[in-house]
Amino acid sequence: MTLAATLDPDRPVLDQLREKVSALEGGPARLPVPVLPALSGLVALRTGGSYGVDSASLGLALAAGASAAGEWIGFAGWPDFGAEAAADLGVDLERTVLVPDVGEHWLEVTAALVDVLRVVVLRPPARVDARAAGVLDARLRKRSSVLVVWGDWPRCEARLSLEDARWTGPEQGQGRLRSRQVRVAVRRGTAPPVRADLAFPGDGAPISLVSTDAPAATGWRRSG
Repeated sequence: MTLAATLDPDRPVLDQLREKVSALEGGPARLPVPVLPALSGLVALRTGGSYGVDSASLGLALAAGASAAGEWIGFAGWPDFGAEAAADLGVDLERTVLVPDVGEHWLEVTAALVDVLRVVVLRPPARVDARAAGVLDARLRKRSSVLVVWGDWPRCEARLSLEDARWTGPEQGQGRLRSRQVRVAVRRGTAPPVRADLAFPGDGAPISLVSTDAPAATGWRRSG
């Protein structure tokens, strides 16, 4: 049987080759981790990787896909964690671990969470240096977990940031804010960012993709 015959035509060849090389070297394969359908064309989470966000809503959204698929997830360093907002995005609170205050031992706390959870969303209490990031990177690879960092991080496979946000409601000065549309930029290394407009409808409705400037090969419509 040839190598080509063992590859999945529906997945990127380079990713599959990396997994096979990792398996031959005795290391854990970098497996895909579910994301919400609205994010699937923008970012692909893989075990052993770290990803950056600049807002609570993006951190929740990145973890929600794995939670909805039945994985255990955790949030560390979130004293103002919004359980209702998390549930609205699809996070299963019964399979969620919350450590509101990680204190000065945040590295050890996060490493312990990485050992037992598929996705950990961290809000570091202090500036993170390359050494601390390296410790967690090694732990992620060993435990086949994913780290999402709300804040600066020396090593990120992709970084998501909010560039614009608009709310719907209240009307004529009365009522409440009902939904939000945001523009998200996804950056990977030195490549040009990919931007997309996402709708956060609230009230438990799923996030939806409004438009994106991702290449046409992804199947998404370009934004005007």
